[in-house]
Amino acid sequence: MGDAAEIRLQIAGTGGVADNGTSPATAALPTMSERVRWWAVVLVNIVFLLGGQSVASFLGRIYYDQGGGSLWMATVVQSCGTPLAIPLLLYFRRRPRSTAVTRLPLIKISAIYAGLGVLLAADNLMYSYALLYLPLSTYSLICATQLSFNAVFSYFLNKEKFTALILNSVVLLTFSAALVGVSHGSDGTNSSVPEGKFPLGFALTLSASALFSLILSLMQLTFDKVLKSDTLYDVMEMQFWSNTAAAVVSVAGLFISGEWSTLDGEMDGYKKGKVAYGMTLAWTAISWQLATVGMMGLVAAVSSLFTNVISTVGLPLSPIVAVIFFGDRMDGVKVLAMLIGVWGFLSYIYQHYLDDAKVKKILAERLADDDEHHTVKFNTE
Repeated sequence: MGDAAEIRLQIAGTGGVADNGTSPATAALPTMSERVRWWAVVLVNIVFLLGGQSVASFLGRIYYDQGGGSLWMATVVQSCGTPLAIPLLLYFRRRPRSTAVTRLPLIKISAIYAGLGVLLAADNLMYSYALLYLPLSTYSLICATQLSFNAVFSYFLNKEKFTALILNSVVLLTFSAALVGVSHGSDGTNSSVPEGKFPLGFALTLSASALFSLILSLMQLTFDKVLKSDTLYDVMEMQFWSNTAAAVVSVAGLFISGEWSTLDGEMDGYKKGKVAYGMTLAWTAISWQLATVGMMGLVAAVSSLFTNVISTVGLPLSPIVAVIFFGDRMDGVKVLAMLIGVWGFLSYIYQHYLDDAKVKKILAERLADDDEHHTVKFNTE
């Protein structure tokens, strides 16, 4: 399993001698500036994903607690921030695009983006219900199961390999969510959570996590097998059009359901006032947009499984924040579930450490063999 993008940067081929007379191993080595650029892109996307995801979930819970009740509006704001990506899309469009992308039939790529958009809209709606029916701490703990689902989807769709540590991570995270699910006292909170909705909220969060993991694997499959490119333009294009499709579906649902007619009354009844209502929705949309950009950037630069690992980094913090700001109850079961989840996360991170060490060892061996080959050749001449 391992960091596929970094391996591609470090080891790029096996045969012949490069045009400049260097060996394949030496020619495959990235320059310092290339490595710095790659890590900079990864770190920026990590910040976008973690920051956007945490703030958006926090604001989503505030929306419900302060009097918001439109599930479709909560779904719309998860994808309606796509216009914010237009300046970046126009900027990167001026740069040359790969020929693999330009040869794609328009109808094919449109169908892919539309399909991803529909799946995103369905996933966003389930998350909206889940956040309404569960305290933020419980919601965050159950969302960690998306890593387990993604490991399975990555194995079948993206040819990721299972190791003992990855299997350990999957089992621990699944067990962590199961603990929360069977604990009847886990839904204690001062938030406006409807009574008796815990089982449905648990099922919806679990289903949404599974669908989200499938979407990430499908995105990686699209980059690897269809677009055959992961440039910043391709990332922004997929982000823009798939989220535009999701926004169209969500807005249609808002009008078809009739919830649009209740928005005026919802705004008037919002506890913090109309301005706070608008600002909550606006910043939620911006936060989800940043999270989506970071998510797709990491899928393209590394892998869907790595992206899911990063999205679970906030696991230890979300329940604590929920206790401080929303009065969620942290009973023994929740604490145990959180610790088990952290253990599962660290198991996966340690696997990445071992993969990176293996890549460095292979690279060092290739460089040593190459130096020995050139030394022998020089002496014989």
